[in-house]
Amino acid sequence: MQTPLEIAFHNMQQSDSVEAEIRKRAAKLDKIYERLVGCRVSVEGLHKQHRTGNVYEVHIELMVPGQNLVVSREPHKARERYANPDVYASVRDAFKSAERQLKDCKTRQRGEVKTHEPMLPGRVAQVVPDQDHGFLVTPAGTQLYFHRNSVMDGFDHLKPGDPVNFVEATGDTGPTASKVWRGPANPP
Repeated sequence: MQTPLEIAFHNMQQSDSVEAEIRKRAAKLDKIYERLVGCRVSVEGLHKQHRTGNVYEVHIELMVPGQNLVVSREPHKARERYANPDVYASVRDAFKSAERQLKDCKTRQRGEVKTHEPMLPGRVAQVVPDQDHGFLVTPAGTQLYFHRNSVMDGFDHLKPGDPVNFVEATGDTGPTASKVWRGPANPP
């Protein structure tokens, strides 16, 4: 990390053991993402509950080149609020979430985000219900085969002339429509 780790405690006593746990987990984040600029951690004691234990919120701000990632781990529901009243469990959960966000950020920055096939407009040319397949006309004017299982919103409801959207794929015998669903009213 380029700047020192900042840790703050609110509505609770500063704890050396909690601080050590935070430092250990922040060091792990620094190993996951080598270009981490800085990290701020805030631990807040929300309530002092005699029977159920204290409730803690943990906020983590990660500074990475070009953006800041923020994790706010607060118990939302009563069941969750009192399931893990321990400050260490709250810190652990917040840092697990921070790890996921940091890994996602790293993946996006590398350009490894999954891309989707382009969706194309078409029109149903022929439906052969007894053989579980049909053909559609592409924007280029060619016909593509599609199987019943490729239709996302009901093969039995398709009729010749219906507008559809499709995703083209290469099958055993050449190009096919791997996904077909009802589309806009004005395809080619």
